[in-house]
Amino acid sequence: MAEQFSLRLPKGTKERLQQLADATGRTKAFLAQDAIEKYLDLEAWQIASIQEGIKAADEGQVVAYKDIKQEWGLE
Repeated sequence: MAEQFSLRLPKGTKERLQQLADATGRTKAFLAQDAIEKYLDLEAWQIASIQEGIKAADEGQVVAYKDIKQEWGLE
């Protein structure tokens, strides 16, 4: 079930949102909801990836910088 949510946007952002709505035949509400959902998905993915990396490092699953340089021929 959808719930109402309101926010203040800078005038320029609101105008750009309206232009995109006009160009795509979508509503401003649809575009805003789509953008928020994509943002949340991206942020959740990034946070999960960072947490996985921290866990791996805590468990000693790391490669020394000098080994990486040697593998890539940077030494």
